[in-house]
Amino acid sequence: MTGVICIDKCQGKTSFDVVAAVRRLTGERKAGHTGTLDPMATGVLPVMLGGATRFLDFLPDSDKRYRAVFELGRTTDTLDDTGTVLTTSKVECSKEDVLAAASKFTGEITQIPPMYSAVSVNGRRLYELARKGETVERPERKATVYSLQVVSSDEVNNRYTIDVSCSKGTYIRTLIDDIGRELGCGAVMTALRRTCAMGLDEENSVTLERLSEICSEENGVNSILIPVEKLLEVYPFVRVTAAQGKRFSNGGELDGGRLPVNIQDGLYRVIDQDGRFLGLGRGDSGQNCLKVARILTVR
Repeated sequence: MTGVICIDKCQGKTSFDVVAAVRRLTGERKAGHTGTLDPMATGVLPVMLGGATRFLDFLPDSDKRYRAVFELGRTTDTLDDTGTVLTTSKVECSKEDVLAAASKFTGEITQIPPMYSAVSVNGRRLYELARKGETVERPERKATVYSLQVVSSDEVNNRYTIDVSCSKGTYIRTLIDDIGRELGCGAVMTALRRTCAMGLDEENSVTLERLSEICSEENGVNSILIPVEKLLEVYPFVRVTAAQGKRFSNGGELDGGRLPVNIQDGLYRVIDQDGRFLGLGRGDSGQNCLKVARILTVR
């Protein structure tokens, strides 16, 4: 079994829990997700299966989209409502104030990763330190927020919903905490849903319950299996002859002078004459050749 299943993760499960469930339901031993979702978060979680897992290290940085709910007037140690309350404040903000504050956090921004995150500092995960009550200095990180829209507001209960389109590595909890700081009253995330990742969205996703049903149907998992090359479409492709395809699949590099494109440095999707994806090649402009980066093994 080789391909990708996009799971609509439910609240309360870790990403590892989801991968373990996919292994159990599909019977495929090799599986891995493309990017962690916190237990409280729901939504799009692509899981690579079988031969597709060989391409995990080659996945491009992917923009993501989220829908998040936050509440003004308090802060917690986790920056969401699963944590211990640190402060409470009177809220004297209008919807217009929230819109103005949110608008300051678009474009390239700088964030400090939250202590309750999977970032490693000096070889130790921040969440492991946080659970022990430790706090350490964290290096600032740059992120890009392409758009941030307030899609609903409840001024009576100081609750707002935002849609965020952002670069990989953006912490929505931190973004909301920063908005709360800008408003002077604090803010805490109360819900988070990822609506798009690796070019896959909610329409491509199935719940674990639905996956269980599909596995018992006639066509089984194959009916929803997404080709791994869909996650690699950012890379240019080169179409090869049958002989070149056989050589590549056997681990041989290809002469750039015999290929239909001018080979540059970087990764290429290698496609045969029938449009089948054979794997990734690494262009070497100095030697004018395409070397094997990873071969697709279909199981």
